[in-house]
Amino acid sequence: MSFNIRVPASGHEFTAEKNETILEAALRQGVGLPYGCRNGACGKCSGEVISGATEYDTEALRTLAKKEYEAGKTLFCQACAVSDLEIKVREIIKSTDIEIKTLPCRVDKMDLLTHDVMKLLLKLPETERLQFMAGQYLEFLLKDGKRRAFSIANAPHDDEYIELHIRHVPDGHFGDFVFDGLKEKALMRIEGPLGSYFLREDNERPIILVGGGTGFAPLKGMLEHAFHINLDRPIHLFCGVRAKQDLYMDEMAHQWLKQHANLKYTAVLSDPEAEDNWQGETGFVHESVVKHYPDLSAYDVYLSGPPPMVKAGMDLFYEKGLPETQIYSDSFEYSDDALKAMGIQKPKID
Repeated sequence: MSFNIRVPASGHEFTAEKNETILEAALRQGVGLPYGCRNGACGKCSGEVISGATEYDTEALRTLAKKEYEAGKTLFCQACAVSDLEIKVREIIKSTDIEIKTLPCRVDKMDLLTHDVMKLLLKLPETERLQFMAGQYLEFLLKDGKRRAFSIANAPHDDEYIELHIRHVPDGHFGDFVFDGLKEKALMRIEGPLGSYFLREDNERPIILVGGGTGFAPLKGMLEHAFHINLDRPIHLFCGVRAKQDLYMDEMAHQWLKQHANLKYTAVLSDPEAEDNWQGETGFVHESVVKHYPDLSAYDVYLSGPPPMVKAGMDLFYEKGLPETQIYSDSFEYSDDALKAMGIQKPKID
């Protein structure tokens, strides 16, 4: 049995299954209700039921959430619909609607994805969740006062852990620390979510995702979110790396192809090794994009990776008719030595 839920202020409608919380149902269908913990502790998901009925265990609520309930509010992370509903709640429409938090976290797991890319899974305190939009980033707050920014690689609905992909680059002090000093169970502090690089869902244009190196990380989050909300727009993922050893999560991308008919995937190597025996596309990833799409005027393009790649891609895409309002970019900062090691040359500035 399912129930129809309507938010009159925005006109959004979604359905909730029996015993599914209203928050879970909304996020599953791409409706951005606010939350802070998803376990009834903080009260940030509260709103009003205009018509209809819900049920949940109010005795188990913690102090802040119980105050919201006693004030006549409904906690949508706990409440399940038992009839059709109309609700009044603040919606998350754009990134600035989301609260930026400073939180402690624990490094729960570390996995080496390639010779120089480490996946971190961060665990927040039990009473906290980080609400974010697919593609945004966070910053580590280091003891010396410095910050290090990394894109969030998981989708917003899958927020039990925060997934990051960290590359070990020359002259990268934080990368040295992650690869040589950081251990599982270590405690750190983060701030987020940050940035305006996130998947736009307000139009029907086909989507092109272009990632260089770990620029794949935010695109992974965008794709998993798109799959979760059953976004049926055509999507083409381009991943550019130097050689085959640098290509990571390629098997996952091929598995996505089997599961989602609206997805295409192209891996591009800029400098393959002889032993790679590479039969796929070669060259620069942005040039591969325009080989497939010589007219970009009808597309939304998302571009993430090293600054030279992002700049070269934007310049070329504009030449191919892409409006400035339909390109979104996330430029990762690297040192000159790191760019050289990755086989990337900075563009000349006249």
